[in-house]
Amino acid sequence: MSQLSAVDATFLNVETATHSAHIAGLGLLDPASCPGGRFTPEAAAELIARRAHLAPRPLKRRLVAVPFGLDHPYWEDDPDFDPARHISEITLPAPGDDEQLARAVALLHERPLERDRPLWEMTIVQGLSGGRAALYVKVHHAAIDGVLAAETIAALLDLSPEPRDVPADDAAPRRGPGPLAMAGTGLLRMATQPVSAALAAARSVPYLDEIPGLGTVPGVGAVARLAQSALGHEEPPPAPAAAPPTPFNRPIGAGRAVAFGSLDLAEVKAVKHALGGSVNDVVMALCASALRTWLDKRGDLPDVPLVAGVPVSLRRAGRASGGDAGNEVTIMTTPLATHVADPASRYAAVRADLTAMKHRFAASAGAWARDIAGMVPPPLAGPLTRLALRAAPATGVLPLNIVVSNVPGPQFPLYLGGAKVLAYYPISVITDLTGGLNITVFSYDGHLDVGIVSCPALVPDPSDLLDHLTDALDELKHLARE
Repeated sequence: MSQLSAVDATFLNVETATHSAHIAGLGLLDPASCPGGRFTPEAAAELIARRAHLAPRPLKRRLVAVPFGLDHPYWEDDPDFDPARHISEITLPAPGDDEQLARAVALLHERPLERDRPLWEMTIVQGLSGGRAALYVKVHHAAIDGVLAAETIAALLDLSPEPRDVPADDAAPRRGPGPLAMAGTGLLRMATQPVSAALAAARSVPYLDEIPGLGTVPGVGAVARLAQSALGHEEPPPAPAAAPPTPFNRPIGAGRAVAFGSLDLAEVKAVKHALGGSVNDVVMALCASALRTWLDKRGDLPDVPLVAGVPVSLRRAGRASGGDAGNEVTIMTTPLATHVADPASRYAAVRADLTAMKHRFAASAGAWARDIAGMVPPPLAGPLTRLALRAAPATGVLPLNIVVSNVPGPQFPLYLGGAKVLAYYPISVITDLTGGLNITVFSYDGHLDVGIVSCPALVPDPSDLLDHLTDALDELKHLARE
């Protein structure tokens, strides 16, 4: 049975009364092809019961704690697994519009997952206008990263309204080690922890200035460059400067606000072809423009670029994730040229900054994230992580302004239990360290589906940013035609 990695465990340790560490998605469905024209909790439970074992991290696994917290928890199959316990249904009152749906999803996203059972929940939302339904699914980040989330969703989806045949799950339930075995392994890990921590620290020194916020501490950049020079690495581009203060970089509360919408992928690709770069360059430039407009309207636009965190998968292309795979994700930091007034110059700056940061990131491949997470002994990792979260605002060091993620998806329609998936909006995590605002983009069937989550005390109405993204795309389309 597999054990959580140090990175997996970090997502458990980071949770507090105001910080939840689940990632989620909101799918809009056309249930016309479902039996009775309705996608029901019973149909969802039956589908998951047949396919739970196909997910890269099987949906029937739960946490098993190590005695006295001596080590990171383990995963085991829940002997009483019942998908129906994880599925609920709500119905919106008329008119069932997208604004009502966003408010309902925000309330669902605020609620932490229960840790005494498999770490996922599903809510079917009925009563949407136009005969639509919606499906909100959240999974704890300790169980999956973005790539595993996409693979988990794929296990439940089909290419047509008719579900495909899948092999039955004949495997016997897998149980975790006994308490004595887990405690013994934990004590052994603690005995070797000083050596492994020292090795991890030595590996991390050349890349200290890649760690969000740390690169702005005086002397850290010089130490990192000296270590890189000793390794024979060429001089990397400078790390991003300190993140400037903004209205969404203050301590967050427990509430959440959500907005979602779509952009035309063909229009984004037309901009890319005309102005150069990639789809991701266009997405980041759109976010820079939207954030600039939002900040400028409030008189809070910094005269230096924002600093964005961009999640990056560490999985190698073509490698199967496997049932015991955990989080293999890190974060790359890049300037976001919100301070540049001219749209063409802003787009060029975003492209140049992303290229430079990818060059810097290539040397380490983000391995520092694993090393840093593994330096602290498991019994101390939880308290120290939460202490760091509470203490960070007092240090004055702001690691990031915002996290922006762009995930490529399939460009053909998919079906869930017979219901056509019309759109899929990812909804992610906000923290004091990464900002009270997160923008995540997923490309699907000819459009870019944008999910935005914020702390409502800092960004009360994130739908404003959706409007600004639409205006930013119009601006780039105009540039592309010139």
